[in-house]
Amino acid sequence: MTRKPLIGINSEYRSAQKGVPALSIAFAGYYDSLLQAGALPVVIPPFKEDTDLDDDLAQILETVDGVVLVGGADLDPMKDGYMRHPSVKLLDERREIFDRFLMDKIAERKTPLLAIGTGMQLLNVSQGGTLFLHLPEDRPLALPHRDAMDPNHRHPMVIEKGSLMERVYGENDIRVNSLHHMAIDDVAPGFMVTGRCPDGIIEAIESARRDWFALGTQFHPESPSATALDIGIFREFVRGVVAEKRKKGIHLLEAKQPLLV
Repeated sequence: MTRKPLIGINSEYRSAQKGVPALSIAFAGYYDSLLQAGALPVVIPPFKEDTDLDDDLAQILETVDGVVLVGGADLDPMKDGYMRHPSVKLLDERREIFDRFLMDKIAERKTPLLAIGTGMQLLNVSQGGTLFLHLPEDRPLALPHRDAMDPNHRHPMVIEKGSLMERVYGENDIRVNSLHHMAIDDVAPGFMVTGRCPDGIIEAIESARRDWFALGTQFHPESPSATALDIGIFREFVRGVVAEKRKKGIHLLEAKQPLLV
């Protein structure tokens, strides 16, 4: 029987504190968006370092058809050879160690990938790109990209013609949610910018490699502050996963929802 695409989602991790045991969280926006796009989501929790990560992740990535790397707090710049800015609010150490290992395995296997927020930043640095560590200082003339008083803060996005982002949004006047103070500086080799804020800050990237279907958004299409058009990113990702599997002779169910063109 032809099956739906199976998409793995990494999860947030919170250490035990004040009598509350450690826990992992998968925010509903990610799996609801995948379900709406015609895929079946499964959560990938952050395993401990002392487990057999190589074999365990190999089995998981053999099973899933693609992965969504979710957003969260900040990557630790020190792990990439930079000083920490005082504004940095770090991911839990267990999650960051696991996410970096997972990202390396995804790239090694060329698993189809949608990376969002911090996930896109991790995709970029893992493949040789760099980050601005604090936009108000690194790009002081940039538009505000985070407003602590407004979780629905938005700014315009200019889309590259002929890109997946254009298939999602067409020629509409696009405004995306903006919740970040770090951002891509140098784009990783093998990737191209497909969406920017008018101030030049990168908001979307896509793989330019024929052997790897991967894309990233700095904004959050899964968030309650997303627009009705943003679900198209998940639909296009799932459609791309189906196409990649078809190349290997594996036929998956297409999404039932109409795809935006």
